Amino acid sequence: MLKRWFLGGLVLVLALALSACGGATNNAQQGEQAEGQQEAAQTGEPVTLKVGATAVPHAEILEDVVKPALEKEGINLEVVVYEDYVQPNLNLEDGEIDANYFQHVPYLEQMVSERNLHLVPLVGVHIEPMGVYSKKITSLDELADGATVTIPDDPTNGGRALLLLEKAGLLKLKEDAGIEATVNDIAENPKNLNIKTLEAAMLPRTLDDADIAVINTNYAMEAGLVPTKDALFIEESDSPYVNILVVREEDKDDENLAKLAKALISDEVKAYIEEKYEGAVVPAFKEF
Repeated sequence: MLKRWFLGGLVLVLALALSACGGATNNAQQGEQAEGQQEAAQTGEPVTLKVGATAVPHAEILEDVVKPALEKEGINLEVVVYEDYVQPNLNLEDGEIDANYFQHVPYLEQMVSERNLHLVPLVGVHIEPMGVYSKKITSLDELADGATVTIPDDPTNGGRALLLLEKAGLLKLKEDAGIEATVNDIAENPKNLNIKTLEAAMLPRTLDDADIAVINTNYAMEAGLVPTKDALFIEESDSPYVNILVVREEDKDDENLAKLAKALISDEVKAYIEEKYEGAVVPAFKEF
């Protein structure tokens, strides 16, 4: 019996010893891994920036011009393409992406106010003149009484669309109506237009049914429309709606984001925009 107890105790001691050695080995491996990560961070390995953008022209500009430029700076640019105007700001606020490039200042200000976001613009890059499109008529003079008109449903782009319709002579807004005008601000509607609001990305699809649609240039181009040729009426190039690079407020002085901003307002981007989009997108560089 004593022999059994002795052998059992010996086995237990050996097991504890092996366990202790194993724990020490795991701790050592974790320590080596942490040291390796620190060394990697100090070796100047490429930094990755995730930037949210709508497909055209924003993602094209980032992929074709900005990404190659940043690679020379040791920065890997990962472009995340969105199909709506809400998630890019929410994902930026939550830290899922590092910056976004898809919106203009009035829209950003609206989102910051409504959602209590902590986002700021770094630079302005370009203007996309909003246009009026149709598959049913070739001139606004042909627009019939009671025609159906579709416009964006978000306040800033909806207001922008109404201001464009006013400039085209199709309606008149109240004197105090600004960039966030709604259909309730229409003072005169001589053609009794039936104005419907829809998500901006959906507007090109309404052209089969609506008489005219007021469409943001990025979505018009995604649908194969050429704003300078297909729009029945288009904003002038001095539009205040410059598209901007946006970051979290806490990151506004980040060195790598500053390099991204600089690359977006370069001569190379200006030349690319002018050559590729032929007036449908207009360079409008601005620092904030």
